[in-house]
Amino acid sequence: MTNKWIEERLNKYSAAINNNVSDVAKNIEAFANIVLDARSKGNTIYFAGNGASTTIASHASLDFTNQLTVKSHALNDPNFITCFANDFGYDDFMERSIKLYGEENDVAVLISSSGNSQNVVNAAKRAKEMGMTVVTFSGFSEENKLQALGDVNFWLDSKLYNVVECTHMMWLVMTCDYLVSKEVDKIGIHGWNL
Repeated sequence: MTNKWIEERLNKYSAAINNNVSDVAKNIEAFANIVLDARSKGNTIYFAGNGASTTIASHASLDFTNQLTVKSHALNDPNFITCFANDFGYDDFMERSIKLYGEENDVAVLISSSGNSQNVVNAAKRAKEMGMTVVTFSGFSEENKLQALGDVNFWLDSKLYNVVECTHMMWLVMTCDYLVSKEVDKIGIHGWNL
């Protein structure tokens, strides 16, 4: 006998992941090209999000640095977050991080399940003003604020936080794995053979 709740949740994950497969594939290809361009020019990729999306940002930053040797950082240092949030407001701490660290032609990968987290949206606006490429990961409503600001937009048609967050993680890791598969002759088991 199977547990009905578990079966239904697995079906929700499956439906979400299998929806718009061709769009996701195009986005992964576009994002992969952005990563390769950033690496070849010595630009930096900044990953940011709130809550679980912060953890996703850290994981992605680690994989992109370790496996692809692209300069990348997760904007989640607790000292900076608490300092900037205290001094300037929580809605502006990511924007301030982008302003202080980012440069033209760098990349901002911004993750928000709802796509409407004000601090993530503010960071996207600042990144665009600075001439950075913006890659977004969102869910819930397709008409969210973050997606309107992205150059490449990954969106999941689900309102379930864990489904959205797990899928965002999968898409980020898949982009890394895709690039590793294209450069298998250059990349060792723990990253680039320098």
